Amino acid sequence: AGELEHDFNNMLSVILGYCDILQSDISPESPLFSAVEEITNAANRSAELTRQLLTFSRKQAVAPRAINLTEHLRGMERLLKRTIGEDVQLEFIFPPDLWEVFMDPSQIDQIAANLAVNSRDAMPNGGKLTIETRNVTLGTEFGQVYDDFHPGDYVILNVNDTGCGMTKETLEHIFEPFFTTKGEGKGTGLGMATVYGVVHQNNGLVKIYSEPGYGTAVSIYLPRYQDLRQAESAIAPPPEAKVHFGTETILLVEDEAQLRQLILRQLKSLGYEVLEASLPNEALALCDKYTNRIDLLLTDIIMPGGMNGQELSKKIQEMRSDIHILFMSGYTADTIAQHGVLNSDVHFLQKPFSKEALANKLRKALNN
Repeated sequence: AGELEHDFNNMLSVILGYCDILQSDISPESPLFSAVEEITNAANRSAELTRQLLTFSRKQAVAPRAINLTEHLRGMERLLKRTIGEDVQLEFIFPPDLWEVFMDPSQIDQIAANLAVNSRDAMPNGGKLTIETRNVTLGTEFGQVYDDFHPGDYVILNVNDTGCGMTKETLEHIFEPFFTTKGEGKGTGLGMATVYGVVHQNNGLVKIYSEPGYGTAVSIYLPRYQDLRQAESAIAPPPEAKVHFGTETILLVEDEAQLRQLILRQLKSLGYEVLEASLPNEALALCDKYTNRIDLLLTDIIMPGGMNGQELSKKIQEMRSDIHILFMSGYTADTIAQHGVLNSDVHFLQKPFSKEALANKLRKALNN
């Protein structure tokens, strides 16, 4: 799973990087601009899918953040329509002032995709799938029915279909891993178990109502996210993100040729001078030749040749102790830290990354 994560994120880095270059050369009014935007969105969702697979296959750290479910689900509309097919009508019911929740975006994708697949399979002859979000405040009486419930503000995600429905006996086993009513080869039995696990991991609650012939209604309750900084942002909106440029010399070390050429192009467009190497030994030779010119080492962590990025950085800092270091990898930071390759407090850039993220990380590392 880790190798898949690394290789897939490297490929996505190339796709996203060249999409960014294309968009900078295309007028926003051009039909090609929106086409490239769709490629970018698909690549970003693919990166999230990689994390989903790892979340289920092993204990993978999630990356929660404040999210508006309405906005996120609207971004999934095309994906959901392709999932359910042309015979099923998709309807969204969204309020204008939905509260935020705090969770990993890929987990929302997991929930929505699994529920959409179940609804599609329950409507082989077509039907209607309704996805609704709303705010609700629940009191203590609700907790008398459901365990592990805490009164307070919640965001509800309702997913209702007009499918065949389920019997009471089926509902009793619905959250069990590998339980499925679908034919052989048509279901893993992990869909609802995944939904249940993700929701409870985020201190939420799942309710299901279903009857044969009357469809199924799934209600997911997620705690409202309240950030103390929201009050400040309401008074003073956050400044627009800007790209940071530079003139320093970067030693770039990346064994994937396509990705190295992309990053090289991005660095030069940001104003930096660049020395490039495909392997640590090449990087050491360049550092020996241009020791006084190099300001920062930008290196992949896991590379062939028997030397990783951390070992390379130590050797280079033995030559010049004041060289700044920025690591990058297709593995997540916590995965690398768990293997003892990298301390969790160093400068690190997770692949795939945008040109803006690269620019900002570079300035942060150089100014440190």
